Amino acid sequence: MIETRLDLDRIHAARRVIDPVFLNTPLYRCDALGRQLGCDVSIKLETANPVRSFKARGTELVASLLAEQGRTGVVCASAGNLGQALGWSGGRRGLDVTVVASRRAPVAKLDRIRALGAELELVDGDFEMARERAVSLARQRDVRLLEDSLDLETCEGAATIGLELAGSPFDAVLIALGGGAMATGVGYVMKTLAPGVEVICVQPSGAPAMTRSWHERRVVTTESTDTIADGVAGRFPIPAVLDDLLAVADDAVLVRESSIIAGMRMLLEHTGLVVEPSAALGVAAVLEDRDRFAGRHVVSVICGGNVDLDAYHRWVR
Repeated sequence: MIETRLDLDRIHAARRVIDPVFLNTPLYRCDALGRQLGCDVSIKLETANPVRSFKARGTELVASLLAEQGRTGVVCASAGNLGQALGWSGGRRGLDVTVVASRRAPVAKLDRIRALGAELELVDGDFEMARERAVSLARQRDVRLLEDSLDLETCEGAATIGLELAGSPFDAVLIALGGGAMATGVGYVMKTLAPGVEVICVQPSGAPAMTRSWHERRVVTTESTDTIADGVAGRFPIPAVLDDLLAVADDAVLVRESSIIAGMRMLLEHTGLVVEPSAALGVAAVLEDRDRFAGRHVVSVICGGNVDLDAYHRWVR
């Protein structure tokens, strides 16, 4: 029995709440990519939905609960994708959604948050400063604060990805690691329903806080981040999330920026997918340790596709 904050019955129940447009996302084998990487590769595509990321699996749970409770507002801090997802889920349930983000966040993500009808407040500094401001706003307005990875809805919503993977035969799942919602959610389901599958979390070397914490089995913070993978660039791991991650992850690895860019390029060339840097972390992990994955069947979760096109063109060229 795996001891975490998550619950399998709640995860199954979540599928009845999440809009079907975010469920049963494509899962397919990509032989062209596999030939380049020297292993069998399957893709779990979490970008084929209205917000182009997996985040709405969690925000659907939060927004549904708030609507049932008669609540009218919700605030979150976001690197971009959570804000879009909350804007989508909250807007459809009549909630006033406020998103706090860094001015340094990709312009395309900020524009899409506004387009979804959310109030957007920008702060100078990084995501951690946005999180501090979100906490303050929620207190001032007496509304729900949604904290990614800390709030179980975000983890158990993401865990429904694991339900869709658990019946397929493969050897390892590669999961982008930032705050930990997807890694702990998918990891929990895999270790519960398919314990033979290796759960490998992947993080940029320029934003290593959660990976260092996993290896040292204690919270390790960093002074700054330096990575193009903005969606996973946190500095302060949440203790409860780290505890969950320690229970479900088999490994946590760091990858170089050059490998992330190479992974984005390979996904474009061999799968036709335009992905954000965080979504290329799984491919980057294989590129940096081909011997580990040779002859194995791996699944990489493609977690987001919200990119600034100018930056994307610079990277893939």
